Amino acid sequence: MIRDDLLAAVRAGLTEIGVEDVSDAVVVERPARREHGDWSTNGALVSAKAAGKNPRELGQALADHLDANRPAHVDALEIAGPGFVNFRLAPTWLYDVLAEVIGAGEAGYATPDIGKGATVNVEFVSANPTGPLHAGHGRWAAYGDSLCRIFARAGFAPHRETYVNDRGVQVAKYGASLLARKNGGPVPEGGYQGDYIVEWAADMPADIDDAGAAAAWGLEFALEDQKRALAAMHVAFDTWSSEQASADAGHLESALSRLRDSGYVYENEGATWLRTTDFGEDDKDRVLIKSDGDYTYLTPDIGYHENKFERGAHLIDILGADHHGYKARMSAALQALGHPKESYEAIIGQNVKLMRDGNEVKLSKRTGDIVELKELVDEVGPDVARFAYLMQSIDTSLVLDIDLLKQQSSENPVYYVQYAHARIHSIGRKAAELGIERVDLADADLSLLVHERELEILRILAELPEAVEMACNDRAPQKITTWVRDLAAAYHGFQHDCPVLRDDVDPGLQQARLWVVEASRIGFAIGLDLLGVDAPESM
Repeated sequence: MIRDDLLAAVRAGLTEIGVEDVSDAVVVERPARREHGDWSTNGALVSAKAAGKNPRELGQALADHLDANRPAHVDALEIAGPGFVNFRLAPTWLYDVLAEVIGAGEAGYATPDIGKGATVNVEFVSANPTGPLHAGHGRWAAYGDSLCRIFARAGFAPHRETYVNDRGVQVAKYGASLLARKNGGPVPEGGYQGDYIVEWAADMPADIDDAGAAAAWGLEFALEDQKRALAAMHVAFDTWSSEQASADAGHLESALSRLRDSGYVYENEGATWLRTTDFGEDDKDRVLIKSDGDYTYLTPDIGYHENKFERGAHLIDILGADHHGYKARMSAALQALGHPKESYEAIIGQNVKLMRDGNEVKLSKRTGDIVELKELVDEVGPDVARFAYLMQSIDTSLVLDIDLLKQQSSENPVYYVQYAHARIHSIGRKAAELGIERVDLADADLSLLVHERELEILRILAELPEAVEMACNDRAPQKITTWVRDLAAAYHGFQHDCPVLRDDVDPGLQQARLWVVEASRIGFAIGLDLLGVDAPESM
């Protein structure tokens, strides 16, 4: 990779000009602004103190050395700011990128082996099984699934998991609400008022006549409804974990016993407490068993998380905006059980605001004012929904305009991207009609690719391995969304300004451009797959 080659040249150059201990902080990165060059290094800045020299002077010495011993593809060097060295490259490095994309293909390009086979358990959605998934849940579904796809491409072995809260007060209220509606009566205080309760109660078997049986039937009905909604978004879990099953298996008691043995549990005012403050993150200790003998919600969760380590060496919880305090408590509990602090991670997502006709649509399951996830998917399509959910960082509030998402125009970002991919296949079909076949890449004259539109596509393709790595390390699928949108913009510009099959195009240039088209296809296929979005061949 060109960045690795330049970094090696920079480090060697610093040594040659007298820097005895080259810092690990020396990097080669893309400048924030393209006019500053293709790549830039901070080598002189971070080495100046150790070398006892002015950063600018050291930068000039480094630039002079590299100019006299130019790495491959370097066309020019220049000093910028307090001592940055900027590289301007000849287009030849981009021809190497094209060859790398084609040679590696969809399966092999942009596969940084960060994980080296390490297992990671990603829990997401985990909605109460007391109703359908609403449109807000779709953000967690799209994010969690896409993150797992990115993990897999980066060399991890992800395990998708969701937690079914199928015991407790809310389940009892759910069963009572269903039974009341089945019998034509009012919902009990604190119950579920949603219109779906009326609809689902109408499907309940006639022989169900008590709240417990109604709850059991309702749980199964809700889970099947949720699975269908998720399947429509191309989301499937490896494990659906039941809270009740976890309790029945003794996970709670086992974890509680080990916590007692750890020395971090104490009794106070008739309650059992965990010293979560001992681990430096929680602001107060937490109750495990209340004075009346009931467990708090945290205790069974600890047992469940301990069991999750059987399905991943690293645990990631993707949680809602109201769970900020949960991370510190669970992290402390798992450390008390002997797990390293870095083995647990919680990602806090922000809420979704859904707009229609300029007005916000509420997403509460209890009040009945709800847009179900499956309704949104039916209305805008699974690809549009997933792409829209993944356009922003999970820790920012997201506004989805249903009217915009239904448009088939460049204003709709997923349409814009998918249309670019469809145009690629249109060129393929047209070439077949004309009897034009690509020559072997080795026989194509890539030096004919000098138009800025052609080179821009290759630059963006060169960024994909880095984008995958950053999306993985930062837990940020939106970086892939941004990359795909950049590629779409570049491709639309390329097809506008760089004709491929037109009669007046030189045959040699035509062949080179056909390979640019194919490399673009591979890039789109990889990027859209990481987002869980289809790559259509026609639109």
